[in-house]
Amino acid sequence: MAVSFSHDSQIGGDSPKRVLIVDDSRVMRAWLRTVISGDPRLEVVGEAEDAVHARDFLMAHPADVLTLDIEMPGMSGLDFLTRLMRARPMPVVMMSSLTAAGSDAAIQALSRGAIDCMVKPSKSFGEELTADICERVYHAACTRPSQLQTRLQASGVAASIPAAQARNAAPCRNGSIILIGASTGGVAALETVLPALDPDGPPVVIVQHMPGNFLVSFSERLNRQMHQRVYLANEETPLSRGDIVLAPGNDRHTQLLRRGGIWGVKFAPNDPPALHCPAVNMLFSSAVGEAKHVTAALLTGLGQDGAEGLLALAEAGASTFGQDEGTCVIYGMPRAAKAIGAVQRELALDKIGHAVKESAAKRGRMKR
Repeated sequence: MAVSFSHDSQIGGDSPKRVLIVDDSRVMRAWLRTVISGDPRLEVVGEAEDAVHARDFLMAHPADVLTLDIEMPGMSGLDFLTRLMRARPMPVVMMSSLTAAGSDAAIQALSRGAIDCMVKPSKSFGEELTADICERVYHAACTRPSQLQTRLQASGVAASIPAAQARNAAPCRNGSIILIGASTGGVAALETVLPALDPDGPPVVIVQHMPGNFLVSFSERLNRQMHQRVYLANEETPLSRGDIVLAPGNDRHTQLLRRGGIWGVKFAPNDPPALHCPAVNMLFSSAVGEAKHVTAALLTGLGQDGAEGLLALAEAGASTFGQDEGTCVIYGMPRAAKAIGAVQRELALDKIGHAVKESAAKRGRMKR
């Protein structure tokens, strides 16, 4: 099926953001229309049941953002996204069912240019869910063309990296460590930052806000593409040089620990319940006692998670970085950190990896 585009939309200033809902389920389209229409910042301007109808609508009508189903008849949402981003990049929020195959497709979508990916609701339709959908769709619609271009450029970075080599690395003793927090837009951002790090450098621990199944797929994807060994953090495995570990979505927070000079992680209960679990703040705060050996970076994301933890690290002697507004998909988390003085260096996305690498190498030479 060939899908081509020719219409250019114009994003209005203070007018409601125009939303096109693309989903093969009439029930889901109707529910999303009701949810989105309830937010005065958003306006549903159309619905499409498949890629062809979506293309036809976009050729005739302007839209600021799409909600896009992954599994659709004729052409999958992933294939449609690929063609859309080549022809006329625009903000897209993917809607995925929580299945192994679906989560893998969702990660591919995020890497190929989608702004965000949400799990399709199956049972719970409460106010918290509807508010979350509206917030994420609105912020996706506010993404500037320059930020979309950054994501598209980033999406091809990791694909060119050789697969990880099997190795028997010893646990990292008396060295430095890198901590990274990210949320909306983080998949493409991490795929830009991580390749710039030393393949045999300090361990990297990451909190990326994402559903648990998506994190499994994301870690597997990175492990196939990176020099480093990438896996979900666990309490039994000491961190080795070159390791990249992601905090799992297991309803527990991931925290850093050090025993006998060896880095590791531990899990903490989500009590009282935090807005995000795992939370960047919990990871960053747990490393304050080892701050002089820590290099921490806060990347693109909605909200304020990580700001207070980054400040605590900075005040204790860590090296701290924030992604700049021009390259963030959502300049929320780095903005919050910068506002309270937690960011020592604010850099464009393509500069962060090299700067973090240099900082971690310097701190690795410091005596414990």
